[in-house]
Amino acid sequence: MEKLNDLKQLMDRAVENYPDNVAFTIKIAKEKYRDVTYREYADEVSFLGEALIDRGYSDSKIALYGKNSYGWFEANVAAQLMGAVSVPLDKDLKYDELELSLERCQAAVIFYDKKQAAFVKQAVESGKTNIKDAFPVYDCQETGIDDLIEEGRSLRRQGVNKMADVVIDPDRVSFLIFTSGTTALSKIVMLSQRNIAADVTAMRNAVYFGDDETSIALLPYHHTYGSTGQWYFLAGGSRTTFCDGLKHIQQNLKEYGVSGMFGVPLLIESIYKRIMKTLDKNHLTGYVNAMRKVTRGLNFAKIDVRRRVFRGIVDALGGKLRLVVLGASAADPEVIKALNDFGVVCLQGYGLTETSPVVTSERVESRREGSVGQPLEGIHVDISDPDQNGVGEIIIRGDTVMKGYYNDEEDTEEVLRDGWFYTGDLGYIDKDGFLYITGRKKNVIVLRNGKNVFPEELEEEIGKIPYVAENIVVGLDNEVEGRDIVVTAKIVYDKEAFAGKSHDEIEQAVQADIDKINDTVPAYKRIKRVIVTDEPMVKTSTQKVKRFIEIQKIEEEERKAREKRAEQAEEK
Repeated sequence: MEKLNDLKQLMDRAVENYPDNVAFTIKIAKEKYRDVTYREYADEVSFLGEALIDRGYSDSKIALYGKNSYGWFEANVAAQLMGAVSVPLDKDLKYDELELSLERCQAAVIFYDKKQAAFVKQAVESGKTNIKDAFPVYDCQETGIDDLIEEGRSLRRQGVNKMADVVIDPDRVSFLIFTSGTTALSKIVMLSQRNIAADVTAMRNAVYFGDDETSIALLPYHHTYGSTGQWYFLAGGSRTTFCDGLKHIQQNLKEYGVSGMFGVPLLIESIYKRIMKTLDKNHLTGYVNAMRKVTRGLNFAKIDVRRRVFRGIVDALGGKLRLVVLGASAADPEVIKALNDFGVVCLQGYGLTETSPVVTSERVESRREGSVGQPLEGIHVDISDPDQNGVGEIIIRGDTVMKGYYNDEEDTEEVLRDGWFYTGDLGYIDKDGFLYITGRKKNVIVLRNGKNVFPEELEEEIGKIPYVAENIVVGLDNEVEGRDIVVTAKIVYDKEAFAGKSHDEIEQAVQADIDKINDTVPAYKRIKRVIVTDEPMVKTSTQKVKRFIEIQKIEEEERKAREKRAEQAEEK
């Protein structure tokens, strides 16, 4: 793809090249759908922008608050093409978080979904926000997005066309995006249209997705990966559909004939586990594993029969799924390998909100187990202060790097230095340019002897235990002064795996498996404390564990346990 400089250029090219292609399929009711072509979509977006300009919101910040929907992204595109600033908000924000977010970004307009209506009304009436207008993206009695489109259509009939006079500055701040907040108070990342357009260009030149194919919008639009992914699909003239909910994902893949999607590891891993359970139930696991070896050998000899041999599994994935691009966190290597063996190409990538987001990606023709691929075109990746093993902080330079953090010069100066963005992630680059992530700088457990324990290494091993649903590894202060940090694992287990077992029996089984892991690592890396629970961890909308919150919970539980032990000691 030729280089894109801004999002208006992206949309103009899409409409010019694919005017009659279906851009979106919207489910109106059961077995009732509406197809929207690229030409129709561009018209609706233009009318919406016209109405917002007429209402005085040309340079305003426009918040978007709700689940993925046609209206959500339509409002986002309109905001960009009219020269405003999009402020995507997590649909799961509680009221206090919403109010604080609106205060911090000073949005004047908010588009919202049905489930968010009560919070939006409260925020508008509170007097603490700058919201002047709130528009629903669903059918209701209030003035909503469809009414605005009709307002714009009416203005156009009257000869008004202020949208045509909008001049896009590709380097102006066009997006204010709250980071996922897995550690503390979210920062607000400032991105320009050039940032997003550059990333879309690079992504399309790395991974092919045809104009006759169908995607499904799984990743939340308020997250840069989900939003940039949608621009990626629009740039290529393909069709986008929407999921009815994660429990319906397999049904939706088949319903729409989805051939590709951007996702997170937890999603694809859960689907894989369901497939494997079915195979186990039908005593087919051994046969499938044997045939995987056979087809892998044939594929190496340029004879690809994978999708025919594993037709039943491919059908369970919708029948047409051929491409899954994963990001946000590391995926289980076995899942990646299995999907590829079944004929579904599964690629891993790496990125951050601050980099629009994708930095590296595997290519269909260029993959390496354990890596997150090579840098995309026009993006430079290096390692700062590498140790003797080549591991150091990952730094990035290129047109995709953010403008900075909104109203936060101190943090901006800390991460943007001499033209490089310092990610805070640790990794190394091999001789062929493949990047490997080894951990998060802030997550590293530093022991008193100066040795470092990277939690992600241990978490990956724990995650291989079949009944482990989630886990994190943290370092806790020892209650005895002078003792070293206690490497601690919190493990969430699958209740079905321990049906009928007591908690003591479950703890013993888990400890036995942790002991096996401890036998394979140096003494300083051994897990000394294990917390076992069936309560899911607190996660972001992209299913990353909110480590900061989980560590606080663990520390609070440890504090209470110490107090209880102290009380028992006094009684004795």
